[in-house]
Order: sequence, then structure tokens, then C-alpha cells
Amino acid sequence: MKVGIIGLGKYLPEKVLTNQDLEKMVETTDDWITERCGIKQRRIARADEATSDMALAAARAALADAQVSPQDIDLIVVATITPDSFFPSTACLLQGKLGCRAIPAFDMAAACSGFVYALSVAEKFIRAGAARKALVVAAEKLSSITDWNDRATCVLFGDGAGAAVLAPVASGGILSTYLGTDGTQSQLVSMPAGGSRIPATHESVDQRLHCIKMNGTELFKVAVKTMADAALEAMNALGVRSADDVSLVIPHQANIRIIKAVAKRMGVALTEGKVYLNIERYGNMSAASTAVALAEAVEEGRIKKGDKFVLVAFGGGLTWGAMVIERS
Repeated sequence: MKVGIIGLGKYLPEKVLTNQDLEKMVETTDDWITERCGIKQRRIARADEATSDMALAAARAALADAQVSPQDIDLIVVATITPDSFFPSTACLLQGKLGCRAIPAFDMAAACSGFVYALSVAEKFIRAGAARKALVVAAEKLSSITDWNDRATCVLFGDGAGAAVLAPVASGGILSTYLGTDGTQSQLVSMPAGGSRIPATHESVDQRLHCIKMNGTELFKVAVKTMADAALEAMNALGVRSADDVSLVIPHQANIRIIKAVAKRMGVALTEGKVYLNIERYGNMSAASTAVALAEAVEEGRIKKGDKFVLVAFGGGLTWGAMVIERS
């Protein structure tokens, strides 16, 4: 059985936070952010706008694109590290808001790799006959766990959501997947507090331990090699030896320097238009980055029927994942 994406959707909050805005908040400059990160602006959700709200908007757009109703969905998987709450899961809230049947619905926490992980899980459900149509949503409100006093990290992150509807297809679809994890390096990017290790206290809040902490220098080194290797592993599984044989590479939009280094390692030049970029507009949206980028690439006509493209991501955990897909 072939399983493919039959509908895509996205949602970006209305509020735009520019580099000029950040210059008024922390000691930084537009030139520094642009040169180091490739980001000019990012979207920030309203105070009353939770992850499930953004997930709902993206999900409705994907369902409309697929021309299916919530009643047609047999499974919901939400990729997020910023759920509305630890429980109930954001997927359960989304199931209720959509008015779906009493179907399986659960969250996945694979950080920036979450969309690729969730697509892989949903695909396996369909292949196993446990679902016919699945809704995969990647939604993040990173502004809620960003330390806005930390100039090294607050310039990176934004909010948003992307969604995909998966179903059996006659041709194309998901061709290969490569996933991996290295928990021995989990300290490189994490949110230390809020779980059973460091429950919420006045001290943990005062120390900003409920915010993203990151060792950017070490993370850069690992991310470049791991992302490039993951993409090549997924391609090699199909006998695809070169990026020349795919129409587009859609990397996690973490940092322009990482993306450039990954592209070089894969033998792709950014100037050739074979690497999709939207980091300038949205920054790093964790799991939502690749989901929104895929939706926009299709909207812009960058991926046509029969084209093979690569999704590749790397995130906290450490986790990584790559997927080769042929547009059905």
C-alpha cells in the first residue's frame, strides 16, 4: 500500500515581531540577527491563543485542501513541545474542537523533528490497516517558553502550525524514512523545569528554568552532520545517490548557517533553488517549521505532481528525521 499526503494547511499568528522590535527588548541588532540566523521577523501568538487554537486553524485548512470532513479522519497525531497542558494532550483537545469521532488521538514530543516523526507514525497506522485517513499537525507556541531576556535565543523562535492529511494513494507518497535519536546529548537544547525532575517552584521560575536553554555552538556542529547524513540515508534507501535526483530539499528552518552547511554537505547550492527557505519570515517554529514550509512550497508551485522531495529535521532529544516523498 502506498501512503501519501492528500491535503496540506498552515496557520501563522497575525502579530509580527521584527528584528527592529527585538532591538528595543535586548542588546542586539538587525544586522547581527540577519547575518547569524537569517531571520528578519517571526510570528507571535496572542496571549489568549494556545497551541490547540493554532493546530485547529491549520487542521481545518488541511481538511479543506483534502476535501474531507473531520468525520472521515481515523487518527490524529499532534507534534508539539508546547502543548496546552501536560494532559489532556493537545491532540485530544483538537479532536474535540474538530468534532471528530471517538478516534485515537495523541501528542508526540520530538521537538523540531516532530513533524517527520508524526508523519512516519501516521503512515504506519495506515499501512497496518488501523486507519484509513490520518490528520498530522505540528503546532508550536515557542513564545511561551522563550526567555525574552536571553539575547542568544530569543531572536530565534516563532509560533505557528502546519497540518497534513494522509491516506492511501495510487502512486507516489512516502517512499522512505530515516529516524534517529541520541539521548546522551540531550543537554544541548532543553527546557529543564516543569516535569518530574524539576517541578515548578518559585525558584525554578525565578531561574527561568521553564524556558529554552541551548548550547548553540555545540548544537551547530551536531546538527549539520546529522541532518545531512539523515537526508542522504533516506535518499540512499531508494537508490537516490545525489540531491540532483530530487526536486526540492525542505530542511528544518533553524538557522541559515546550519541550512547552508547542510546543503553544502549534500552537494546542493542555495542559489540553485533546490532548498526551500522561509526562515527569514518565521524564524524557528520547531516541529511546525517543516510543516509550514511544505505547505508553502506546494502553494508556490515548487513541488509538482510526480516530484520527489526531501523533508529533513533535527531537534532536541537529540532527535532527527528525514523523509523522501513523491507528490501524488
